[in-house]
Amino acid sequence: MDTGTQKSIAKFVIDKTGSRFTVQAFSTGLLSSFGHNPTIAIRDYNGEVEISPDTFEHARVRLNIRTKQMDVLDRMKSDDRKKLEEEMYANVLNVDQFPKASYESTEVSIQKLGGELLVAHVVGELSFHGVQRLQLIDARVTRMATMLRISGQFTLRQTDFGIKPVSFAGGTLKLKDELKFNFELVARGQEQPENTYQA
Repeated sequence: MDTGTQKSIAKFVIDKTGSRFTVQAFSTGLLSSFGHNPTIAIRDYNGEVEISPDTFEHARVRLNIRTKQMDVLDRMKSDDRKKLEEEMYANVLNVDQFPKASYESTEVSIQKLGGELLVAHVVGELSFHGVQRLQLIDARVTRMATMLRISGQFTLRQTDFGIKPVSFAGGTLKLKDELKFNFELVARGQEQPENTYQA
């Protein structure tokens, strides 16, 4: 193998206008039968994906989130919504102390399913609420000319990051420890002729 050969790395930047990133919590307790499983939209984030465009090797993923920009999507009474958002910002996310969260891959493996459809198995470091932990994410990736469509989901437990699950109404309605994240991301290619690596 010629170790002097240079190969290009393609960079794709996440476009929020065409993307969707949400987190869902699940209720428990006496009032859980009323269906209070709030879905929250993550609004302020940016990230990028780097890959070798021919082989999809040497892939890297980075994502940064500002925790102050989240919206409850469900229809709720205004008082309930206000209480949930107050709890979320002040006691769950502690946004003043931890205004950002980030994810960066440490290992990415690619499985080709045919055509331009791939599955990416990503191991990375999630920094959230002052805690760093490894987080595994599986994503379906479709290559469309100069754009990637990336979709998938992952779960995490709040207690793993030092967060006590929220409770309301004297504990008759509580949120479970597990949170489910769903993402449908659009990443657009950037011109980077100078970005190469040594094979």
